[in-house]
Amino acid sequence: MVAFTSTSLALLAALWPSLGHTAACAPAPSGLATTTTTSWRAIFTVPSDADQGQNILPNVQDPQAVNVQDVCPGYTASAVTTTSSGFTANLDIAGPACNVYGNDIANLTLSVEYQAADRVHIQIQPRYIGSENETWFILPESIIPRPGVADTGAGAANSDLEVTWSNEPTFSFTVTRKSTSDVLFTTNGSVIVYADQFIEFGSPLPEDYNLYGLGEVIHGFRLGNNLTRTLFAADAGDPIDGNIYSTHPIYHDTRYFTQDSSGNLTYVANATDTSVDYKSYTHGVFNRNAHAQEIVLSPSNITWRALGGNIDLYFYSGPDAETLIKSYQDSMIGLPAMQQYWTLGFHQCRWGYQNWSVLQEVVDNFAKAELPLETIWTDIDYMNQYRDFENDQNTFGYVEGAKFLGKLHENHQHYVPIVDSAIYSPNPENASDAYPTYDRGVKADAFMFDAEGDLYVGAVWPGYTVFPDWVGGILNGTGTLEWWVEELALWYRNVSFDGIWIDMSEVSSFCVGPCGKHNLTLNPVHPDFSLPGEAGNLVLDFPEGFNLTNATEASSASYAASTQASPVPTGTTSSSSSVSTTSSSSTSTSSTSYLRTTPTPGVRNINYPPYAISNVQGDLAVHAVSPNATHHGGTLEYDFHNLNGHLILNATYSALLKIFPGLRPFIIGRSTFAGSGRVAGHWGGDNASKWAYMFFSIPQALTFSLSGIPMFGVDTCGFNGNSDMELCARWMQLSAFFPFYRNHNVLAAAPQEPYVWSAVADATRTAARIRYALLPYMYTLFARANGRGDTVMRALAWEFTDEPWLRNADRQFLLGPAVMVTPVLVQGADSVDGVFPGTGKGTVWYDWYNGSDVSAGLKAGENVTIAAPLGHIPLYVRGGYVLPLQEPGMTTYENRRNPWGVVVALDKEGKAGGELYLDDGESLKPEDVTWVEFSATNGSLAATATGSYVDSNPLANVTVLGVKTAPASVELNGKALEKSTWEYSTDSSVLAITSLNDQTSGGAWCSNWTITWT
Repeated sequence: MVAFTSTSLALLAALWPSLGHTAACAPAPSGLATTTTTSWRAIFTVPSDADQGQNILPNVQDPQAVNVQDVCPGYTASAVTTTSSGFTANLDIAGPACNVYGNDIANLTLSVEYQAADRVHIQIQPRYIGSENETWFILPESIIPRPGVADTGAGAANSDLEVTWSNEPTFSFTVTRKSTSDVLFTTNGSVIVYADQFIEFGSPLPEDYNLYGLGEVIHGFRLGNNLTRTLFAADAGDPIDGNIYSTHPIYHDTRYFTQDSSGNLTYVANATDTSVDYKSYTHGVFNRNAHAQEIVLSPSNITWRALGGNIDLYFYSGPDAETLIKSYQDSMIGLPAMQQYWTLGFHQCRWGYQNWSVLQEVVDNFAKAELPLETIWTDIDYMNQYRDFENDQNTFGYVEGAKFLGKLHENHQHYVPIVDSAIYSPNPENASDAYPTYDRGVKADAFMFDAEGDLYVGAVWPGYTVFPDWVGGILNGTGTLEWWVEELALWYRNVSFDGIWIDMSEVSSFCVGPCGKHNLTLNPVHPDFSLPGEAGNLVLDFPEGFNLTNATEASSASYAASTQASPVPTGTTSSSSSVSTTSSSSTSTSSTSYLRTTPTPGVRNINYPPYAISNVQGDLAVHAVSPNATHHGGTLEYDFHNLNGHLILNATYSALLKIFPGLRPFIIGRSTFAGSGRVAGHWGGDNASKWAYMFFSIPQALTFSLSGIPMFGVDTCGFNGNSDMELCARWMQLSAFFPFYRNHNVLAAAPQEPYVWSAVADATRTAARIRYALLPYMYTLFARANGRGDTVMRALAWEFTDEPWLRNADRQFLLGPAVMVTPVLVQGADSVDGVFPGTGKGTVWYDWYNGSDVSAGLKAGENVTIAAPLGHIPLYVRGGYVLPLQEPGMTTYENRRNPWGVVVALDKEGKAGGELYLDDGESLKPEDVTWVEFSATNGSLAATATGSYVDSNPLANVTVLGVKTAPASVELNGKALEKSTWEYSTDSSVLAITSLNDQTSGGAWCSNWTITWT
């Protein structure tokens, strides 16, 4: 080990410098399409119009749309009854039914429960559920559990929330925070509309409000007040502001106040006066409804609309975001899955790794470049004609695979393959097209039906496909779950994967309706779009500013793009993980005809609801299984669409528990719902190799942190299009501080592994070494997330709740409470502006690379220009925290066997604290666990270990930041250390203590110790 010196370039280097829809179905082939040839087989191509639905104009864009608030009567409450935890009431329609977007429900019931000191439940639903007079779909608790009344803290007297109601002029309810008298939500001034296919309720919001959440959307972290958020899972390649893969119907509302001498609070909009003391309160609202929903954020209101289900609201009082997130996870959706240690390493993937030999080359290239590689992934290339659970024996044969995977595992590296969410339906006239997975699924009653009671046959990558019926398996006892578990287990006998990547799970289908039902004799078929790299579909897109640095190549690409024929129908973009289509009716014109439907008494219009949500695909059946697809037992896809991704993740979790008994399953999924984080992580989908998408990765990650899915990352360097050196260098460094760290790009694009460019390799080495050194800290964050709901990636405003100027901050973020990341997010920059939160009240920030105090003299909210040449990502350590580190290696296996280090960042009082979690890194329920508590104060650092897990790695280094005066001596457990083992820098106020290995040779945490400096 080389000692820390005052001239070292980085703390890390100092520590370790060495290392029903049927009309649009595709009919029989005569005269419809011609046989085309791809690079590997002659197949029938699905006609392009097979994925075109009706021309739908969203109601929010429709000038002819009726405003239900103008014509609907609302309800009147009666028979109000007090209960042990709240009250109930009957709600009866207050006038003639309006029946605008469905058939009004005349009789409702209201239930209000003060379930816990910080949680109130308000539920409104039809009164006669299950009777002969009325049936209704309510989200089953067997699919999405709901919390009950807590054993302690329940009841109105214990709650900071108060629910009141009024019948003037019609029924309304109001939720108020008692401690501040602030109205958090009220339907007063509007009417509640409740029909069989349309529910609307809303509330005014304060001026210039701050709302967060309502994921998944590519948007800034703060949602703003001119946005329609659609919650309908869509296979759409990350369009900005459109609905994409996941559905999380929760939002946070943060409000900033000033307080007078009497304690009275005054709400402040757009507070920016840094001389004022502010106080904030954050509350949360979750609507336990899985139907298609639309939340309209206008300048003064939030309006919530759903196409079914019920009003099932949970209000959380907070009063801050971190407390709210913990309570939401603990009470409602479950605590996040604890990750295996290895999953926090670096992952490499691309669509286009052609065989095992290519994978081996990639693995070898990482080693040659001295870049860490934990896990190699494969996209759909490995599949036998894109079919789940079968490898192409010509390219990814089982024998060769066993050799590759054996070598990979011997080197303590890992392998994760993609698994899609649809199952190929074999050609009944071709005996060689047999597909046992399908046959076993049919035997298990594992697949959805169409409106006529036959198997629903759509189209995905392998051709015409069927779709697992997860709902039928849960509600009606079919063998779907058991079949899925067994298929993964059977496949594992041939392919020893370490985790699973679930894709296409919205669930996606490349045609409207059961288009393959009468066309199975054509299977296998080609999708109705060209794959990247096929004729007319070269990948020629580059990042913004590419022409400034690569003018000749940019000019050639621009010319080629202008001359190649359009490979896909207008509005459609293909990718390995999704194909995104935009509605042809995105704007209203006088000459365009749109489908508008009206309610039919006693009937739900499943395919074309009378209220048209603002779906990025338009027609609900475009690029999705149709709403009238049927589950076993008769329930409809209309009621369950947003749950497909969630349920396949749960099924895959069960499968991996069987395959790896006692080990934590590792799953990354695309479509998620509230609670998916309990079993899986999520990646950001099909982003683009654009600077804008690198920026959007931060708010996307923070939104998933808010939603209970901390294991999040994006396709680093971008998926669609070609990356370039500058973008990839910046992005590889940014993603090094995301929980899930993976590089992945599209078929036929230019390679973007970090070793492709020397500058990217250099930047990656720097950032990856820091990440790997920080893995003990990150792993401890995950332990706290799993144990009590803490967040891993954090918004600045969550930690610094009294600084309203941070409400929009989403270009910086915190990893846990102690590490702040300030990345460069624009092309051509060599500096970045950043704020140092808390400095107005004494928070100290230290530069990671030299340990110096960078916050001295800064004013509250002050923006600072920070030098950030290419290859450098500014990082800062927050005073008051102790960071456990470990010498970085090429794999996490090496990391966990390397010496320890500790960085102590003292606050302005000379104090700091921290913790370290230790276990075997893989067990679902570890038998042996150790927690190490760090406490620094009055010139000393104490480490106290509690638990039975034994780690034998020695302590090598301790670095203390913010030591104001040069010490005369340093002691370990009262014994003076030789002067040659420690050094103090007057310039940076850093005390570096090295060469502790011998004194801690039995293990850094095998006994408690104290280091003092005086």
